[in-house]
Amino acid sequence: MTAIDKQQLAKQCGETCWLTGEFKLRSGQISSDYFDKYRFESQPHLLVPIATLMAEKIEAIDDEFFALAGLELGGVPLATAIGIQNGMPSLFVRKKAKQYGTCQFAEGLDFKGKKLVIIEDVVTTGGQIIESTKMLREAGAIVEHVICVLLRDKAGIDRLAAEGLTLDYVFSREDFE
Repeated sequence: MTAIDKQQLAKQCGETCWLTGEFKLRSGQISSDYFDKYRFESQPHLLVPIATLMAEKIEAIDDEFFALAGLELGGVPLATAIGIQNGMPSLFVRKKAKQYGTCQFAEGLDFKGKKLVIIEDVVTTGGQIIESTKMLREAGAIVEHVICVLLRDKAGIDRLAAEGLTLDYVFSREDFE
């Protein structure tokens, strides 16, 4: 595989995903811009190199992981794409347990007592990561690392660190300005 030009990839993602207008973020904040991750996740020519960069970040962590924990919904295609590249299995983590079938909040495999790395698309405050981490830990998982595509607000790093989580990311907001 050829080397990925991260600056060119950021340019392509920015042109494809960065929207302006008025948007309500998950955190409740109102923003005049929005990074629509589904616009890159639905396009293999963008998803594959992003997943490759995320896989490299996982390899750089001095730890061995059992599985990738892709958070609903944006983290699921990312975890799948990364897993296809590095052979790691994926766990798909819902915001809450489904009310039918197995009634689980995390689907895919038994993770009790296992180390997981959380995969997320965009981090602003880290709120959903914190909620999902609590559920995973209560169910017996070991969770210490998070990798996302876009760090929208660097305050998210400190919020996650306060929960015992180390965050790494492919792009920061500044990469798109």
